[in-house]
Amino acid sequence: MNIIIGIMGGLGLFLFGMSLMGEALEKAAGSKLKKIIELLTSNIFMGVLVGTVVTAIIQSSSATTVMVVGFVNAGIMTLPQAVGVIMGANIGTTVTAQLVSIEMNGLAPLALGIGIILYLFGGKPKTKHIAEVLIGFGILFTGMDFMKEAVQPLAGYKGFTNALLTFGKYPILGLLLGFGITAIVQSSSASMGMLVVLASQGLIPLSSALPILYGQNIGTCVTSLLSSIGASINAKRAALIHLIFNILGTILFLLFLNKIVVTGVTRMDPDNVARQIANVHTIFNIASTLILLPFNKLIIKMATKFVPDNHVEDDDVKVAKFIDDRMIETPSIGLVNVEKETLRMGEKSKQSLDSAMKGIFEKSEEDLSNTFKKEKVINELQKTILNYLLKLSKAPLNEESRETIDSLFNTVNDIERIGDHAENLAELGQSSIVNDVTFTDNAKSELSDMYNKVLSTYSYALESMRTSDVDLACKVIKMEEQVDIMEKSCRVNHMRRLNNNMCSIDNGIIYLEILTNLERVSDHAVNIAQQVIAQSINEK
Repeated sequence: MNIIIGIMGGLGLFLFGMSLMGEALEKAAGSKLKKIIELLTSNIFMGVLVGTVVTAIIQSSSATTVMVVGFVNAGIMTLPQAVGVIMGANIGTTVTAQLVSIEMNGLAPLALGIGIILYLFGGKPKTKHIAEVLIGFGILFTGMDFMKEAVQPLAGYKGFTNALLTFGKYPILGLLLGFGITAIVQSSSASMGMLVVLASQGLIPLSSALPILYGQNIGTCVTSLLSSIGASINAKRAALIHLIFNILGTILFLLFLNKIVVTGVTRMDPDNVARQIANVHTIFNIASTLILLPFNKLIIKMATKFVPDNHVEDDDVKVAKFIDDRMIETPSIGLVNVEKETLRMGEKSKQSLDSAMKGIFEKSEEDLSNTFKKEKVINELQKTILNYLLKLSKAPLNEESRETIDSLFNTVNDIERIGDHAENLAELGQSSIVNDVTFTDNAKSELSDMYNKVLSTYSYALESMRTSDVDLACKVIKMEEQVDIMEKSCRVNHMRRLNNNMCSIDNGIIYLEILTNLERVSDHAVNIAQQVIAQSINEK
């Protein structure tokens, strides 16, 4: 019982330390990790590099592959891109195995001590992030020490050591054990840590450890497979690609490369089984990637065959395109995508506004109806994005990212209000059709000029948000001042026409309401631009 408690306690510390270290590294990476999405091109080699770097930072290949499933589900990553990132994730996860296989006696308390001092007395956020990395590092190795002490008595149980030896004779049993442990723990790094602990205490030879190691690589696919439940067809295929890749790699090593690799790692570290296991793990993932990368199209075809097209599902249109709960596993990247979704919502509000004004000018019921349809979508998008931002705000993020989230809350609401004004304009358009309201040529010209100015103001606001262009945001503020002047001028001209009996009171009411709604749209555009300016100041 003491052995089980010791192992569980050590494993818990190991997992917590790894999680803390990964979160702190991600916070420290900050905006650099946010820009990683820009590297996701059609170049599969770049995908491998991205997958390796992201996994090395967040310390979890499972989190990376779940993120990939989310990207594919959102339609912002293709399957060929996903293949590269998944292969890279497998390489990135070997960093943890290499770390835990190195003897670092006395280093854990030192890392904890320095980390705690920096955290308590460090004023800058970056210093605290570095402190959290050190604390996570220290806790991780403290957990390793706990597990080592817990398993030491097992050396006296011949039944246990004999059972471990059988995995060398019957590799299938070792595969199943490795698969089962990783599937339960949901972390190949943690199960690899346990394997390294057993090896460091002389309890398991390399021949018995390797089948378990290969099984762990297959077991880590369970997380991404579970995350693909309820996702799109391509997302399911992405999760399956991860499984196919690891199974093919295991077959290659068990049948053809095992003896060569064992000979190589034994020569490198003849007396250190823990290092041998870590090196096999690294070689397995790098070699599998190099060998299978040229066959990426064949792997995609296999996944496509196992998960065939379902036209009913493909025809379903999602409200949100770029955001997915799976991306919260890597909040910095999730933040990039919620910004994209917000901009997409902004474009829909612009389309809604355009339909409303077109309906007014052309007395088109169809265009007015389109505005009402778009308004429903905009409202749904607002709820979806705000809920996502709320979830994202609870994830580990640096201060800069948290300020971005606060800014997005305001921007989303401003965009939704613009959609509301578009709906108001559509209702005015319907009223003008029912009451057969017609505007004078001068009134139409004034409305057209003001609308074009308002539309330009809003378009520039969205563009300034998309590009983080402060100069463009400042231009928006100046343009809004021009809109205010135009509105006052239009009101004066309207009163002149009214006094000269050139238009009726009913016409005038609708005309003035249109002016009011357009002016309010430009006000919300300014709010969006001001958020861009505020973000720029905060980043400095």
